[in-house]
Amino acid sequence: MTIDDPRVNENMAEMSQVLSRARDSSLIEDFLRCLLTPSETADIAARWALVKALREKKTQRDIARDLGVSLCKITRGSRELKKPDSAFNRIFTETGLIKHKI
Repeated sequence: MTIDDPRVNENMAEMSQVLSRARDSSLIEDFLRCLLTPSETADIAARWALVKALREKKTQRDIARDLGVSLCKITRGSRELKKPDSAFNRIFTETGLIKHKI
């Protein structure tokens, strides 16, 4: 599948619906580990960690050093967090994970 294949959106929507109905976080984690390769799992975990670090006001250079991710990935996360309707911010707000906004 390529990024412009309509099945990408269809399958992303379906997975989102399935995960939003799951109540067991260990089941969701197991599902993600079954779905993703170990490398993909590490990459997604690093991206989540960098977004949390940005929300905690850590510098991009510190994040890059601590997580071993590129400044390009961090900049992308930073741009997303600055959008008023960012899904990142909505997730943090709706789940109560981190209270303050950028």
